[in-house]
Amino acid sequence: MINGAHFLIYSKDAEADRAFFRDVLKFRSIDVGQGWLIFALPPAELAVHPVRGKIATRQSSHGPLRTVLFLMCDDLAGLIKSLKRKKIKCAQISQASWGMNTIIQLPSGVEMGLYQPTHPTAHDLAPK
Repeated sequence: MINGAHFLIYSKDAEADRAFFRDVLKFRSIDVGQGWLIFALPPAELAVHPVRGKIATRQSSHGPLRTVLFLMCDDLAGLIKSLKRKKIKCAQISQASWGMNTIIQLPSGVEMGLYQPTHPTAHDLAPK
C-alpha cells in the first residue's frame, strides 16, 4: 500500500533551496546526515492533466517525466505579501476558473507554483 509521496527538486544550489524551505516557508525537516534535509509537506493531492502543446519535461530512461509541484494555500495574496517582505519574487497572479496561481523562484532559480484553489480539494480525504 502507498503510504506517502516523495517529491524531488533538482537544484543547482541545494543548500540555498533547503534554507528557503526551512527558514522562509518554515517547513519542518529531518536531517538524514551531512545536512541533507527531508521536509515534511502539508497534506497533498494529485491531479492528472491532459497535455496540450509543448510542456517542460525531464528525460528518464523510460521517457519524459511530466510532474509539476504547486504548493497550495488559502490566501494567495496574503502569502505573496509575506514572501515579498522576505525578498521572494512572485510572478503576476493568474486567475482561472479553478483558482489563482503564481510562480515563485527558489534561490537556485528553480521555479515552483503557488496555488489557491476555488474548487473542492481532496487533500483532507483519508486514503483507503
